[in-house]
Amino acid sequence: MGNKFKIEDPKIPARLESANFQDVYYEEDPFLSNCMIENARLDQEEINQLVLSKVLFKNVSFVGASFPRTDMTDVVFENCDLSNVNFSEGIIHRVTFKECKLLGVNFSGGNLGNVRFEECLANMSDFVEARLKQVIFNQTFLQNANYSDCKLLKVNFDRCDLNEIDFTQTDLKGIDISTCRFTRINVALEYLSGCEVSPEQAIGFASLLGLKVKE
Repeated sequence: MGNKFKIEDPKIPARLESANFQDVYYEEDPFLSNCMIENARLDQEEINQLVLSKVLFKNVSFVGASFPRTDMTDVVFENCDLSNVNFSEGIIHRVTFKECKLLGVNFSGGNLGNVRFEECLANMSDFVEARLKQVIFNQTFLQNANYSDCKLLKVNFDRCDLNEIDFTQTDLKGIDISTCRFTRINVALEYLSGCEVSPEQAIGFASLLGLKVKE
């Protein structure tokens, strides 16, 4: 299924100089720009209000790192492990996560715009009270992810696994989940109005109304 809207992709120069992530500690403010970091282990790093601009991360492990209130623009993460990374209250704009491991990643309270998740593993991820505008999840695993009390505008879930996802207090009007797989999702009936679903999914949701569907 094609997307119903376009998003802006990261604007990264064709040529980037290699850099060391530890360079951020030599700046007055933690800032990295116009560089590439690859084949590195940055597990458990902790930086508050990290600023990233025009950066490519490739084959980098960030497991358990904490970067609250990060401001990142024009950034690509390719084949990275961001499991249990704390990006809470971050501003994330024109960012792509491609073939990344995002188990338990924390985007709670964040502001995500023009963000793309491509073929990622993001089970148990946390988007509580986040604001998502023009965000695409493509072929991404989101089992047991938490989207409670989110604001979703022009968000597309395409061929994703949404089993046991939590949409409590999140309005799904205009959100298309018709190509996604799930046995059960947590959503109240009043927030499901206007959500686009497949005929098979509609039969499942009929149980929320207490209906019994006869074949």
